[in-house]
Amino acid sequence: MGFQDVLKKSFLEGFSSAELSTASIMVSMLVAGAIGFYIFGVYRVSSRKAFYSKNFNISLVALTVITAGIILSIQSSVVISLGMVGALSIVRFRTAIKDPMDLVFLFWSLSVGIICGAGLFEVAIIMSVLITAIVFLLERLPMKRESMLLLVNALSPDAEEPLKQILGKYTKAYRVKSRNLTAGGLDMIVELQIDDGAALVRDVGGIDKIVSVTLLSHDGEVTY
Repeated sequence: MGFQDVLKKSFLEGFSSAELSTASIMVSMLVAGAIGFYIFGVYRVSSRKAFYSKNFNISLVALTVITAGIILSIQSSVVISLGMVGALSIVRFRTAIKDPMDLVFLFWSLSVGIICGAGLFEVAIIMSVLITAIVFLLERLPMKRESMLLLVNALSPDAEEPLKQILGKYTKAYRVKSRNLTAGGLDMIVELQIDDGAALVRDVGGIDKIVSVTLLSHDGEVTY
């Protein structure tokens, strides 16, 4: 028997079929599902988006259980593990994730499924508790206000001076990012930080020769 045969034999013996009892499979899947429902609750409570995606949240629970099942299957045979690698290599995730927190919850679900499939339930529980504490504690830390964009369309350049006076009333610092003067009037984009956006929009909209006022957050959502 040559060196290659010995190496091949030792490799296959190292990945020989593992005896997985029905009880151990059920325990792994149930623990993964329970933590998946826990992730579901944390995502629902922590999500402050106006368009909450229930389907995405449900997929987090399903993804946890599915991943645990894949890990349990991989443990049983090297053939299945290699087949999983080939099958998953052709899968592409084409959905764009705009919120970084969605990506965090996605990896959280995958990690819990992998850990529960490996039988390390304590690690999955402790990790989930720590991630929950991190998410809620950091959300409540006082942070600097996010900058917003004020889009103003005026019929005349004369509206710029009263606009600056009102901006000085509501914020100490602002920056004119764009000033476009055309035959039809003046278009301005102003970056600023403000608490009462509704009042600012009302006052700016009351300026003579102002046609429209829009306040945007940096992710493109219309605030007022």
